[in-house]
Amino acid sequence: MTSLISVIVTTYNWPAALKACLDSLLEQNDQHFEILIADDGSTLETAQLIDAYSANSDQIVIGHVHHEDQGFRAGTIRNKAVVAARGRYLLFLDGDCVVLPSFIQRHRQLAEPGYFVPGNRMLLSPNFTQTVLSNSCGLHRQSVMFFGWHWLKRDINRLLPLVYLPWNFHRYRQPKRWDKAMTCNLAVWKDDFLAVNGFDQLFEGWGFEDSDLIIRLLHLGIRRKEGRFAVPVLHLWHRQNDRSRHAENYQRLQERINDPSFIRASVGIETFLTSGSRPD
Repeated sequence: MTSLISVIVTTYNWPAALKACLDSLLEQNDQHFEILIADDGSTLETAQLIDAYSANSDQIVIGHVHHEDQGFRAGTIRNKAVVAARGRYLLFLDGDCVVLPSFIQRHRQLAEPGYFVPGNRMLLSPNFTQTVLSNSCGLHRQSVMFFGWHWLKRDINRLLPLVYLPWNFHRYRQPKRWDKAMTCNLAVWKDDFLAVNGFDQLFEGWGFEDSDLIIRLLHLGIRRKEGRFAVPVLHLWHRQNDRSRHAENYQRLQERINDPSFIRASVGIETFLTSGSRPD
């Protein structure tokens, strides 16, 4: 039996998008994974949706890890979800992303000790996002011709991520590149994640908690293996998050980029592993 993958899906008060995300995950070619919803303080409507999906999912376990709404704390809730994860391989995904049926299968094929794997994304327009969610069109089941037509209509920003390149030589070309690796589509071994103490919970408010994780993985010696042209996600449009902490978070990130000895998060997952506390 192949190793269990733990898919960490971050969400906050957008159940319609989460529904589209879960629908796409539950129709994967590879079914040997679990889903942990990392809920950054959503209201009861989201909990009810997750409960309904969990009750009706026989093959795939769906868990719900929640904490109180105290602003954008994506790093903290992801750490709590990883504590509950049973898999050796972590796949981070945002709850406003829809994945194609080969997503888990291809991420599993790309998994390699000593590497993290960032995928890429296609952005939907505001109007197309509304249409997709209103009509429940099963975006993940659509054909290349469907996406081509909507690209011509400017409903989708690009088509190239849909191209699949099965060979691997190009995936090792930039092993130390940290930018454009985002937790809307990122895979990392759990042991490596724990070795850098997970996400740094000092990064509150939107911005750079994912880049900080990548920088510290690189400092540890974990290298980048490119997931482009294999594992795209379809990212639903949404308004920008509050960026009031952007400058502060960016300054902290720059300090860590310039300090290769900085590997472990200042306030990370060991907060929950060593204190005896567990996710809500």
